Parts: sequence; C-alpha cells; structure tokens
Amino acid sequence: MLKPTSIVHEIYHGDSLSFTEKEIHFIEQKYEKITFCKGDIVLHASEKVEHQYFVAAGCLRTYLISKPGKEHTIQFAIKGWWISDYIAFFSNTKATLFIECIEDATLYKVSSDDVEAIFNTVPKTERFIRKKLQRSFVSFQKRILANLSQTAKERYINFTHDYPNIEQYVKNYHIASYLGITTESLSRIRKEIAQEHS
Repeated sequence: MLKPTSIVHEIYHGDSLSFTEKEIHFIEQKYEKITFCKGDIVLHASEKVEHQYFVAAGCLRTYLISKPGKEHTIQFAIKGWWISDYIAFFSNTKATLFIECIEDATLYKVSSDDVEAIFNTVPKTERFIRKKLQRSFVSFQKRILANLSQTAKERYINFTHDYPNIEQYVKNYHIASYLGITTESLSRIRKEIAQEHS
C-alpha cells in the first residue's frame, strides 16, 4: 500500500489512510485544481452550485447580501477546510451565497457525482469525509448557540480560537459581520482584551 501523494495526500491527510496506485489515480481524476487571486469571486448568488471546494492554500469566505445591501459573513475557510453553498449543493438549487477569495487561493473542486463515485470505488474515503462533515455540523451548531447565548466578547474569543492567525488576512468588517457586530464594537472588544492581558 502507498501513502497518499499530491491531491490525495492534501485532501485525506491526517487520518492514517493509505491508498494503492490505482486508487490514487482514480481519485485524482475526479478533482480539478484551480487557482484564484485575492478579491476573485468563486461563486455568485443565483448561480447553480455544482461543486464543493477543498482549500489547498489561501483564505476564503462565504457571505450573504441581505435586501438592504448589507453583507453577512457566514463562513471562513483556510487551508484544509471545505467550502461551498451547501444548501444549494445538496439540494440542487441556486446559490444564495457568494464565495470570495480573501487571499490568493489554490482549490480542488469536485462535483457531487464525482464524490459519490469516489465513495463507491474507494469506500474508506466516505468515512473520512463523513467525519469532516460531522465536525462542520458541530461547528455550525455551536455558532448558532453562541449567537443566542454568548456576549459579543465571548463570540470574538471563540472566533480567535477557531480561526487562529486568520486576523492577519481578514478585514475588520469581515470579522465584525461574521460576529454580528459593528467594527466599532470589535475595536472596543479588542482593547478590553488587550488591557486585561497588559
């Protein structure tokens, strides 16, 4: 058995999986490597969502634009994370979210049909992806509960824990929209925390 290499290694790294040359070749045929520049939009709202994306490098965010024109950041994705408009992806409907590159990004895109083909041909990958999706579901549910029960300061502290070092790439208004607060409130929270640790 061979250890994963290239695309396979990047996507399935960290779960002690090993693959044959035939399995590696099959999986690599299903993923397409794509690159984007900072500021590029990977997905626009109202487009059909046919792919999900694995982040090999860079930083992206999904966001919603409400009717008054206000942006609401839903998710950030850094190296090793997956990103898409999952409601549209799994329900075969049009996107309601945008996906924007906050930094230059290298992604591997894969369609729903190709994911199923990989699961059927290389079954051990299904367990790996299922565990990733479970962690994502837990993360989203924790965020919902946090928005209902935690202070803005507590949400910010959790954000810095979940996304360490991301603040060097992300603009303040992106973080504020993710937390559901104003940029002024974000600055105040940071000053409070800095004073507590001084």
